[in-house]
Amino acid sequence: MSNNLKAKIVALANQKGGVGKTTTALNLAAALALKGKKVLLVDSDPQGNASSGVGVYQSDGATQLYHCFMGEQETENCIHPCAIKTLNVLPSSIDLVGVEIELISLKDREKKLRQVLRPVRDRYHFIIIDCPPSLGLLTINALTAADSVLIPMQCEYFALEGLAQLIETIRKVKKNLNPGLYIDGLLLTMYDRRNRLTHQVASEVKNHFGKQVFNTVIPRNVRLSESPSYGQTILEYDRNCPGAKAYIKLGNEFLRRS
Repeated sequence: MSNNLKAKIVALANQKGGVGKTTTALNLAAALALKGKKVLLVDSDPQGNASSGVGVYQSDGATQLYHCFMGEQETENCIHPCAIKTLNVLPSSIDLVGVEIELISLKDREKKLRQVLRPVRDRYHFIIIDCPPSLGLLTINALTAADSVLIPMQCEYFALEGLAQLIETIRKVKKNLNPGLYIDGLLLTMYDRRNRLTHQVASEVKNHFGKQVFNTVIPRNVRLSESPSYGQTILEYDRNCPGAKAYIKLGNEFLRRS
């Protein structure tokens, strides 16, 4: 593997559930991979939706992130190929719930994921971490391991609620654990152009955060919801639908910013 690779590690975080975080992790990873980048998708959510969304199911008896956290497996032994050639996944399952309990008494418990990813970092251009919808130890580990954070936000009334708490958590991690951490940007998801509230929320977020908000918005799109149930990213499932076009655009914008 080329020695001049050193992955940029990006955590997708938002403690609110249902904001399109896993959808974005999957499809941004796929968009970057289809641009020829080597990408590792790390499923750090015990629900395991990012894993099944690329066709890796825990029923396959797969080695997974839990085994890396526990020191039972080398990281490279837990990485699985995906249908897209330059995309790999480090999968997860409900077992990952146990990690927060197991780590609690360990020294440097916030740095465990950083240690897990270190041996494979020079094999990829990007490592995308899908965080759980909480600000617990798994998310803190992801923020400590990451170079940057991408925050997906649903265009709805309570979008900004909880954002202050997330940004405060990022600030604390930056101060105490990871001085280089920065916010890559905020991404507006489930965007419905016909809905006045969507426009109000988008305008409010842009007033607050200015250029930190991605120009690309992710529309509400049924095909986006369907694709994970087939174990496919939207770029494999229906590359011509509005959701796929939005994620291709996001991939391009993300590369320009990076």
